[in-house]
Amino acid sequence: TALFPLKERFHRLTLRVSEKVGGAEGTKLDDDFTEMEKRVDTTARAVMDIITKTTEYLQPNPATRAKMSMMNSMSRIRGQEKGPGYTQTEVILGEAMQKFGRELGEESNFGLALIDVGEAMRELGEVKDALDMEVKQNFVDPLQNLHDKDLREIQHHLKKLEGRRLDFDYKKKRQGKLTDDELKQALEKFDESKEVAEQSMFHLLESDKTLFIPKGQSRD
Repeated sequence: TALFPLKERFHRLTLRVSEKVGGAEGTKLDDDFTEMEKRVDTTARAVMDIITKTTEYLQPNPATRAKMSMMNSMSRIRGQEKGPGYTQTEVILGEAMQKFGRELGEESNFGLALIDVGEAMRELGEVKDALDMEVKQNFVDPLQNLHDKDLREIQHHLKKLEGRRLDFDYKKKRQGKLTDDELKQALEKFDESKEVAEQSMFHLLESDKTLFIPKGQSRD
């Protein structure tokens, strides 16, 4: 009946709470699996924190970052590939210097100095734009892809594994009321999820050796 799955989910939730609060023993995962899970969790937290802080380093003005984020979102909604770039503060300063330098005219030494320094500031802004692009393509984008694809997939597998572990433990407690096939099937599903989660974590931890190596090159 439709009531049974609901009742089973309720018992699984009760089992989870009893493990967290009452210290009830659940099926344990081996030490190697647990160690990989810890390393993957640390990797996930590191990726998000570093992406955020790298963006803040390259684009320090929070108001401009927020405006850019909104405009980029609007660009994606409209189907445009990219929105406007970050306006470097050096460019803003350089444009102001050149504007007032031109107003003062060539007869003003101060005006000529403003034009020259303004041009230097504009060029510096272009250099920072190039740095932004380089860091985004070769550092931030690989991290973002790692977060959006591999780490998200691993979290999905781990969540599925936890659900099947709870289901197996629930059925173990009701062993006398279930058939051997039902218990065996729950164990097989648990083992299957564990293997998939284990392989996905192993692949991630192995692939981090080549994450930031350009194609065609080796670490050696």
